[in-house]
Amino acid sequence: MDWNLDKKRPICPQICEQICVMIAIGELNTGDRLMSVRDIALVAGVTPNTVQKSFEQLELKGVIYSKRGSGWYVSDDTGMADELLADLIKTKTEAYINEMNPLGLDIASIIDSIKENGNE
Repeated sequence: MDWNLDKKRPICPQICEQICVMIAIGELNTGDRLMSVRDIALVAGVTPNTVQKSFEQLELKGVIYSKRGSGWYVSDDTGMADELLADLIKTKTEAYINEMNPLGLDIASIIDSIKENGNE
């Protein structure tokens, strides 16, 4: 996965989002070991502390768990990752609609525009 992080938004939530997406789409499965904190930090261009905070937040939500000395793993209950992805989709959809409304587009016009331009 590409770690294209938006420097205008807080980084921890973005790392959490990307990991949840990877779980929800099946790129990471129950019991899979995540890349190390240091490896993700290096690839994503952030500090290890930022990745560690993200992992701890995901652990509190039950998405991942740690094995001391072994690393971080995807939990058995991937439902939380699915819920977080659904919330992310809803938030991004609402933001897009709110950006389009001032342009005079209603929902039907927005949907038509997405259909016309969605595969580009």
